[in-house]
Amino acid sequence: MKPALIALAAGAFAIGTTEFVIIGLVPGIARDLGTTLPAAGLLVSGYALAVTIGAPTVTALVGHLPRRPLAVGLMLLFALGNLLSGFASGYGAMLAGRIITGVAHGVFFSIGATIAMSLVERSRGARAVALMFAGLTVAMVVGVPSGTFIGQRLGWRAPFFVIAGLGALAATFLHILLPRQISFEPSAGLLSQFRLLQQPKLLTLYAIAALGYGGSFAVFTFLSPLMTTVTHVSETSVSLALMVFGAAAVVGNLVGGQLGDALGTRCGLAFALIGLLLALAALPYTAPHAGVMFVNIFFWSVFCFCTGPIVQAGVIAVAEKEAPDAVATASGFNIAAFNLGIAGASALGGVILAGPGVMVTPFAAIAAAATALAITPFVGAVGMAESAPALLPIKGKEIV
Repeated sequence: MKPALIALAAGAFAIGTTEFVIIGLVPGIARDLGTTLPAAGLLVSGYALAVTIGAPTVTALVGHLPRRPLAVGLMLLFALGNLLSGFASGYGAMLAGRIITGVAHGVFFSIGATIAMSLVERSRGARAVALMFAGLTVAMVVGVPSGTFIGQRLGWRAPFFVIAGLGALAATFLHILLPRQISFEPSAGLLSQFRLLQQPKLLTLYAIAALGYGGSFAVFTFLSPLMTTVTHVSETSVSLALMVFGAAAVVGNLVGGQLGDALGTRCGLAFALIGLLLALAALPYTAPHAGVMFVNIFFWSVFCFCTGPIVQAGVIAVAEKEAPDAVATASGFNIAAFNLGIAGASALGGVILAGPGVMVTPFAAIAAAATALAITPFVGAVGMAESAPALLPIKGKEIV
């Protein structure tokens, strides 16, 4: 295990923490900045949209730069964005900080996987990428609940200062531990990247990623007000709920890999999406009861995160067949699709919260998951065996 891989994983941990820690801080941010809960929820949408746009566009612009200084610079930009968020005196400054951080996130993961693979022998490349992306998994289980707890005790600004420190520390480790010379292929231009969107199977998989995974964020973004006003638990219990959600995400990621191998892309996705629909449909009934709500959150997260590795493996399998010179780009678009879904669903959840109310948000997620299930047959038969090693490096998120 190369120390440089640990440095990349540390960067992934910081990124995963800052993306989702805001979920438990939305009420406090809204109160302090004098804005509404739906507007505070747009801080999640803005971040995800910045990842979606930044990953392909900014990567194309900086893809020719040496990887070591680029990785260090991105983590310093990430730290700067979190500092701006922590010091923000108004909503505009807070949103700007989130956008800067989201762009750094998108580009870091676009180049990070190739850096990880360059550090080891070719036969160990997938495992190296998996180790880097493990930082995201740890963030879901440890970073997000801990950051939420800190924010509830010391104020919502404190987690952003801590994460900025983690980003600076990761940048230092990357500067010290990454080789000075890292071989890489310059990123393809924008036009070359967007030619991938002419592949119908890839478009279908991206749509399933956006709807099946991202759609849940119509509810998840506003989990804190849902649980404090409907389930009637304390804000501390919201931290516990986020920990349950993160632990279940790890289980879902592993189960999704097994499902994809055993059933194939199309059937594996159908199984996961049916389970997700059932878990979402139960939310209006379980939300008033704390005990069963926590159980429901667990199964909701398991089925939600099942979709990630199945979609990713399917994307890689299709790209290897249809566009073998653009597999990394195809994978990057998948991360963009996940985040596009998060952005759209969070914004829609905010509109629902301001109108019919928080208890209607599960129905938006149900509609998104049902649409994903309806288009699953159009994926067709996608071989999974040759893509199995790619199941691990997923943003539970990411799994990004």
